[in-house]
Amino acid sequence: MKARFIKLFTWCLFVGLAVPEFAHAAAAKVANIVIVADTRKFTGWEAWWTNLYNESHLYFALLTMALIPTIGVLFGTFADFLMGFIGIDLKSRDLAEH
Repeated sequence: MKARFIKLFTWCLFVGLAVPEFAHAAAAKVANIVIVADTRKFTGWEAWWTNLYNESHLYFALLTMALIPTIGVLFGTFADFLMGFIGIDLKSRDLAEH
């Protein structure tokens, strides 16, 4: 029984690892994938943003990493102001758990 299991495992390992390599070797060479965004329907800042993505993924990533925390702080500050304006005070909270 153990020998049969080892043969089955070896066969499955061969099929799983070797056969895809044979199929890949037989396939025709393909070009590398190019990742771009479609800018035909965008205007203004959306067109600029997608063109930045198409031209340089590095600049796009750096600008995105700089903008996300900045926008988060602006939205958080605005939400804090708005909640204070309607009467919700989050600065002087008494803990009910203690």
